[in-house]
Amino acid sequence: MKSFSQWRPHPWHGLDVGAEPPRRLQAYIEITPFDTVKFEVDKKSGYLRVDRSIRSSSQHPALYGFVPRTLCADRVCALMDGAERGDGDPLDICVISERPISRIEILVNARVVGGLPMCDHGEADDKIIAVIEDDPLWSKVEDISEMPEAIIDRMMHYFLTYKFCPGEVQNVSIGEPYGFEHATKVIEASMADYKDAYSIHPERRNLL
Repeated sequence: MKSFSQWRPHPWHGLDVGAEPPRRLQAYIEITPFDTVKFEVDKKSGYLRVDRSIRSSSQHPALYGFVPRTLCADRVCALMDGAERGDGDPLDICVISERPISRIEILVNARVVGGLPMCDHGEADDKIIAVIEDDPLWSKVEDISEMPEAIIDRMMHYFLTYKFCPGEVQNVSIGEPYGFEHATKVIEASMADYKDAYSIHPERRNLL
């Protein structure tokens, strides 16, 4: 008998992390480079909501979303210098595609190549960088060191400025981009943080 969900699964808690983590992950896409507002999954309902308008003029440089069944908490925080805590959200992921993709609420098979160590007001908020698994241009890339510097610079600039608001102090920093080896540690830590929060302690399931 084929397995399927009778009801729509929660994007964070009801979907699989991916085929072969930490290299091959499943990404749930919330934002595309064509969006001028920030969409974010509502943690309680699982539906997409408008989180806020983007004040800057820059567009997101890649597909953006998160990895199901991950959480940025204590273990993820311990991997980032200067972080005081994890941000309490699933692990963010940017997925690079040769062809433009304009739809959100889609699932993408992604191959991890590295990441950006972003600290947002003291919270570890890593951005994993990946490529679409069978992408004709990027599928052979194994590590972030093989990516054009301009793409990584563009991502760093976006995340450093997309929350900019005149008159407000920005407390966001991004360290040196890391390759697949360190990305493996971040992904495994986020999976363990999720397991601690939602699998080992049944009483916490009311947080879903």
